[in-house]
Amino acid sequence: MVISLIYSVKTHYKFTMQKYSCFLLFVITLFFTSCESTKESKNWKQASWSEIEQEANGSTVNFMMWQGSPIVNDYINNYVKPTLKEKHNIELNISSGQGPEIVQLLMGEKQANSKNGQVDMVWINGETFFQLRKIDALWGPFTEKLPNAQYIDFSDPFINTDFQQEINGMECPWGINQFAFVYDSTKTPTPPKTLPELETFVKTHPGTFTISNDFSGMTLLKCFMAELSGSPEGLDGEFNQQKYDTLSAQLWDYINRNRKYFWKEGQTFPKEHSKMDQMFSSGEILLSYGFSEGGIEDKVLQGLFPKSTKGYAWENGTVLNSNYLGITHNSPNKAGAMQVINFLISPEAQLKRADPSGMNANPVLDISKLPEEYKSKFEKITARQYGPSLEELSKNAIKEPAPEYMLNIYEDFRTYVIEK
Repeated sequence: MVISLIYSVKTHYKFTMQKYSCFLLFVITLFFTSCESTKESKNWKQASWSEIEQEANGSTVNFMMWQGSPIVNDYINNYVKPTLKEKHNIELNISSGQGPEIVQLLMGEKQANSKNGQVDMVWINGETFFQLRKIDALWGPFTEKLPNAQYIDFSDPFINTDFQQEINGMECPWGINQFAFVYDSTKTPTPPKTLPELETFVKTHPGTFTISNDFSGMTLLKCFMAELSGSPEGLDGEFNQQKYDTLSAQLWDYINRNRKYFWKEGQTFPKEHSKMDQMFSSGEILLSYGFSEGGIEDKVLQGLFPKSTKGYAWENGTVLNSNYLGITHNSPNKAGAMQVINFLISPEAQLKRADPSGMNANPVLDISKLPEEYKSKFEKITARQYGPSLEELSKNAIKEPAPEYMLNIYEDFRTYVIEK
């Protein structure tokens, strides 16, 4: 009898505890689900900046960016990351990826209906912006929320328009630069500035010119196509398939009839621009090119390029564009991403980015809008010793054409040149 009673009590106790445990588990689950739901439902576009700062404090932000430049990596790893941690208590994690990788990742997450993405913010422009907008993979508009956006001149067409697309607050300008040609003035006193001059040059100096099969090389081809159009504005406006077909046919004809005078007799093309830098440095090629006004200053200071290296713009013009920071549609930390982006466009961070001994990048800020303290600091920045300034080149600046031009050039360069 006693044993039965004890067993009954133990059984009842066990059953009661099981019910209690299940109930407790339910309450805990409900609590965290409620917290997560509240966090997800928070409309950060309507939040005050103090609310955004509070949410960002102590958080981790995942940033996907191109990591092909040691000098950019140094700026991010040795200045941005520790300063963000110190000033805003934010841990910035970097993952490597550019255009195609970013689009592929976000498209995959879209298809999987992933609510919490792997990355919070991305470094983009042009065709990547175009592709991400097509699949609604960016969150925004958000730039009007950023306190430091007041220092950017959004009336500047080279800032408010990205490859003929209005940014409309869906990405924030981070830097601005112009494409330029690079030459050694001791070896090439008079470099070519037009397509006819380039044709004469490659025939006179066979093997010393090539086209890299990357973003820089395809930008070069856009500059060539603009010249073939007859004016610096020839590719402005929406993409025109008929215009592209006509001009690209002329471009492929020009390249194919001259490729035997290119590096390696035009049988192969460098896949990465770093290879171009190495070949220019060794004297294997006489002409190179690139963004950041040719990227000459830091390469000379590093000892990669000779001090006689100079840069210039094509006679018909070279592309001037901005690069941007975007927030992913499924970022789990949109507040943190906004705080990071606001820091990256701050006068302090942009001043460090402009340091001639560092990135030596053009500020995206309108210096006239800055507080006097920073106006003075920017004015004291030492002028470049070797490379041209953006101001020198900008009189020969052309706008980036619509993104479809770049996407088509990439594909057709392979079809009509590389595989021919």
